[in-house]
Amino acid sequence: MRKDIHLILHYLRRYWWFYLLGILSLTAVDVLIVRIPQLTGNITDGLSGQSLDLQGVRSLVLTILLYGTIVALGRFGWRYFIFGASRKIERDLRDDMFAHLETLSQRYYNEHKTGDLMAHFTNDLQAVRDLLGMTIVTTFDATVMLILVLDRMVRYVSLKLTLIAVAPMLLIIGGDILFGKVMHRRFLARQEAFSDLTDHVQETISGIRVIKAFVQEKKELLAFARHNLNNKEKNLRLARLVALAIPLLELVIGISILLTLLYGGSLAIYGEISLGQFVAFNMYVGNLVWPMIAVGECIASIARGMASMKRLRVILSEKPDIVDTGDSSIREIRGEITLNHLSFAYPGAGRNALTDICVHVRQGETLAIIGRTGSGKTTLASLIERLYDTDRPDMITLDGHPLRDIPLGLLHASISYVPQDQFLFSDTLLGNIAFGVDHASPGEVEQAARLACIHDSIMEFPEKYDTLVGERGVTLSGGQKQRTAIARALMKNAPVLILDDALSAVDTDTEEQILRNLEEARKNRTTLIIAHRVSTIQHADHILVLEDGREAEYGVHQELMDLGGIYRSIWDRQQLEKQIHEEGAESHA
Repeated sequence: MRKDIHLILHYLRRYWWFYLLGILSLTAVDVLIVRIPQLTGNITDGLSGQSLDLQGVRSLVLTILLYGTIVALGRFGWRYFIFGASRKIERDLRDDMFAHLETLSQRYYNEHKTGDLMAHFTNDLQAVRDLLGMTIVTTFDATVMLILVLDRMVRYVSLKLTLIAVAPMLLIIGGDILFGKVMHRRFLARQEAFSDLTDHVQETISGIRVIKAFVQEKKELLAFARHNLNNKEKNLRLARLVALAIPLLELVIGISILLTLLYGGSLAIYGEISLGQFVAFNMYVGNLVWPMIAVGECIASIARGMASMKRLRVILSEKPDIVDTGDSSIREIRGEITLNHLSFAYPGAGRNALTDICVHVRQGETLAIIGRTGSGKTTLASLIERLYDTDRPDMITLDGHPLRDIPLGLLHASISYVPQDQFLFSDTLLGNIAFGVDHASPGEVEQAARLACIHDSIMEFPEKYDTLVGERGVTLSGGQKQRTAIARALMKNAPVLILDDALSAVDTDTEEQILRNLEEARKNRTTLIIAHRVSTIQHADHILVLEDGREAEYGVHQELMDLGGIYRSIWDRQQLEKQIHEEGAESHA
């Protein structure tokens, strides 16, 4: 709780003067509101005692109208300043959260679902905004109104009548404390249920193609119904609590009003208070209703806001695994890569993903990596990108520098990466290809597209390079997505290019053309190609064959063929598959 409060104060201090002006406006409103019943009582006493003439009545009425005008302006003022500040803090929190998420390491995203994170950006931020907006207004307003109203009730009317009228309302305080504790637990449960529902919807929409292909609509509908039912039940548990609390609160207030009418009426009859004081007191009791109701509202809102603030703080306090400790004197990367007895195990894994890998690739050379599924190929690419850190800094070096010595910004700017799962944004093809550079002319984008052999396909679209790509590139074929991702990587023109099985969805002829283009366009630049097809990598300067995370074979194509090991068996199998496919095509023709 203390950490949550400290985080709230951190943001409140940014806009303290907004809150100061808002509270001053709110104070002025409350002071004038509690004076209006007394003016009404004066008019009543003046008219009943015939001590006021028409001019006096007119003067008091004009005063009430003046107070009412100032109250209206004051209410606009506190809304503008306090609600405005809460909106600004909501914006700052959202910006800070997004910026912080960008710093977190790959492990965090492996362990947390997208839908849950989205719920933090919606429901939780809204609850915090209410806490720093309406709740502050309600808390301050209720406190000031309570003090001012009680003061006027005692000083202007009667202490005995005030004690009798307020006594039942003291029950509200104890009830509100219990109400707040239960509200906190139920609100947390509701937020978790909403996160689960959001995550399920997000995942279902992203995988709608697979759902339809496997005819699992009914199964997913039932799963959604379970999440939706859970969300409904958690909301209803919260609503039932409020539904119980509000009528009980109104019952207590009704008892207070009844006692006021009975006892206050008798005091007025026996002349202990005037008729005007009795009228004013009833108006004061009406003014007291709002602070009493506000106590419950404040406790509920504070419980919701603090619960959400705790959830947000958990994200903001998350530390990245990969931190920038680089040497600022390193300004350029050429592309010489050394793997020095590289071993690595994922956090929590029981075995190494890579063990004792030794490779040296000079600037401008091509390293090809091949192996069965799960042999550690993608892990190796992730380590070179420094998505994870190795136990010893010198296990991977670039130009002789351990990766940790290279500033992260420079390291990532120096590597172009095409992953297995190509991700395209909901943008135009032009925007997707030019994503990795600050400025790109249409000619440069077209040149990158030609090198990736996607230009002709793009020109067949009605909007050409202005064609909008669906979410995650869903409107493109697998080969088109791969070639667009390759064009994006080539557009960056980094010293190191990593292709992680990035040609698996293109035909053999297109693959050969892309490889020839890469060889020509990337002279003196280092390339790492991860592949399953030997045809993709046979002309590489170095070929590393991985088996269960270990270096099984290493050399060039002919050396590995002569060795007659894993590489040769992969080659023979793929050549046989190719022959069978060609014979099948001929017989079909």
